[in-house]
Amino acid sequence: MRIIPAIDIIDGKCVRLSKGDYDTKIIYNENPLEVAKSFEAHGIEYLHLVDLDGAKSSKIVNYKILEQIASQTGLKIDFGGGLKSDDDLRIAFESGANQITGGSIAVKNRAIFEKWISEYGSDKIILGADAKDEKIAVSGWLEDSDEDLIPFIQDYQIKGIQYVICTDIAKDGMLEGPSFDLYSKILKEAHGVKLIASGGISTFDELPKLAELGCEGTIIGKAIYEGRISLKQLENYILNK
Repeated sequence: MRIIPAIDIIDGKCVRLSKGDYDTKIIYNENPLEVAKSFEAHGIEYLHLVDLDGAKSSKIVNYKILEQIASQTGLKIDFGGGLKSDDDLRIAFESGANQITGGSIAVKNRAIFEKWISEYGSDKIILGADAKDEKIAVSGWLEDSDEDLIPFIQDYQIKGIQYVICTDIAKDGMLEGPSFDLYSKILKEAHGVKLIASGGISTFDELPKLAELGCEGTIIGKAIYEGRISLKQLENYILNK
């Protein structure tokens, strides 16, 4: 299972939110590049970079930070937050993203998201399936939709999607443990999906459990920043895989 630390950006700074609420913002570092370099120094190869300003303004905002991290580290970056147009996508890839994550766009403009899958390939486009009570949430989680989570994923599998990041919003940033039951259900019903678990990771012991379930990767945010999981532990996990 891939270990994918998260860096969320507001005003160029590395922050974390709880349950996606912008009012709960905590700034952990003024310099995201420094954070990314510390991940890389501990043998981490992947990074989940989220442009929270972009998610709010519905267009890419923090691409300069993406560019900085991509050009000054060897991390493979998946980038999301506010990608709404062909232009946003072009900027993200030109700035060094290896993959992009589309969440709201996959609900609100299926035609463009499906076009991206066929144009860029399913190894480049990740479906962001963020859910509250098994309903998809959009617009930086500020809006609920009527989309049921598992049929939504299954529908996009038919369109070629392989990678899915699923965050249970109720768990995000709460350090209460991930949604094991939900991930188990997704893996059972959406056969062959490469599921990346996100939200609620709070202790190192949860990682082997997610791997055992069959998750392809896991995104870890606040647990790293709050010192619940050390970079040394992650380094040993990666070395001993």
